[in-house]
Amino acid sequence: MKLLQVPTIELEQRIKEELESNPALDEGAEKDELSSEDEEWEEKEKSEAEEEFDFSDYIDDDTPSYKLSARNKGADDEEKSMPFVSGNTFRDNLTQQLSLRNITDEQEALAKTIIGNLDDDGYLRRELENISDDLAFSQNVEASVEDLQDALDIVQALDPPGVGARSLQECLHLQLLKKDTSYPSIQIATEVIDKYFDSFTKKHYDRILKRMEITDEDLKIAIEEIVKLNPKPGNSGRESSKAIDHIIPDFVINVDDGELRLSLNSRNAPELRVSNAYKEMMKGYAATQKKDKKQREALMFVKQKIDSAKWFIDAIKQRQQTLLLTMNAIMDFQEEYFQTGDETKLKPMILKDIAEIVNLDISTISRVANSKYVQTPYGTFLLKSFFSESLTTDSGEEVSTREVKKILLDAIEAEDKKKPLTDEKLAKLLKDKGYQIARRTVAKYREQLNISVARLRKQL
Repeated sequence: MKLLQVPTIELEQRIKEELESNPALDEGAEKDELSSEDEEWEEKEKSEAEEEFDFSDYIDDDTPSYKLSARNKGADDEEKSMPFVSGNTFRDNLTQQLSLRNITDEQEALAKTIIGNLDDDGYLRRELENISDDLAFSQNVEASVEDLQDALDIVQALDPPGVGARSLQECLHLQLLKKDTSYPSIQIATEVIDKYFDSFTKKHYDRILKRMEITDEDLKIAIEEIVKLNPKPGNSGRESSKAIDHIIPDFVINVDDGELRLSLNSRNAPELRVSNAYKEMMKGYAATQKKDKKQREALMFVKQKIDSAKWFIDAIKQRQQTLLLTMNAIMDFQEEYFQTGDETKLKPMILKDIAEIVNLDISTISRVANSKYVQTPYGTFLLKSFFSESLTTDSGEEVSTREVKKILLDAIEAEDKKKPLTDEKLAKLLKDKGYQIARRTVAKYREQLNISVARLRKQL
């Protein structure tokens, strides 16, 4: 079950760990017939391996075996490790910039205190009065709110622009100040943020146009400047140095002359075998008539490693079979979609449907669907995305909720952005197409698609 739920990239690491920990496990296909040169080379490797391998290193007659093992975890416990990340944080970069400023030692110390209180987004969420109290109690440093405000001004002048802000409004204001304010668009954008921020966030553009006495085009250009600003300046450096996650598909589906062809990613099907050297060792120790204690323990050691290698190879094969069996069932069930790539062709499908087809437990299907990707001619998708609940139309036909979401998405993309469709209008549009869906259900689907309400989709 553990091997089944890990994605391809983790499986490769798991196999590598097993190869390193179990010398009885080898990589590569089993060779039936060897040439004379290959036989000589293998014999040489075998003799060298036996010379390097000494059972006395593993066996200590003076120490009872129960003292050499410990079982502190259950069989199903998952091991989780915390990755370590190196590199400068945005706080380190800010501190380095302070050394280039012409400020006093006291100002630098207070500025470092301000930097230490910034959150990961680059905002100062604490009141200056509280920071002043902390300095007095914890470090016996007397710093007035005015002194801390001066230090905050120093921090806010550093890069990236907007860092040290105490609100989104202040963050955007600080970034606009670093732009060329001679441009009318920057001047209008600054006034919008400073005086009409609440109306701007609620997209009450009519109110802004009336009070500022500007044209739609002027406001549109100013908004274009505002949306270019970074609402989370603290993440600037981290995002740019962030490692890119590459998705490695577990399956590949191709359409060949109208027929679907499914293949398993070769990384999921490694060639593993039991080491020939260990097989020979096993035969040698088993053939010995009289075995002393050291030989018996050596025999048990070799047997344990070979059994472990066989189990791992069988587990990998079983994983491959389960993956192919499950994906074949999904592909057959959603054949019309995989032939065309049209999301409206997706049928309602739940875990139970596939579990009954392949005669496996629902939890097994869930493990496969939640962590595996399939590459198709239309993109690479998580298997879970092909599962959806059913919905009955006016004609009594059962359709996938995924189909409804696609229609909903298309309608929102095609709407007049000056007058976006409300949830009520979207519900009416779906009803006209034969989908009897309540407004609250439309709102739920819209939220699942990460689409804002109509008011926040409005554009000039």
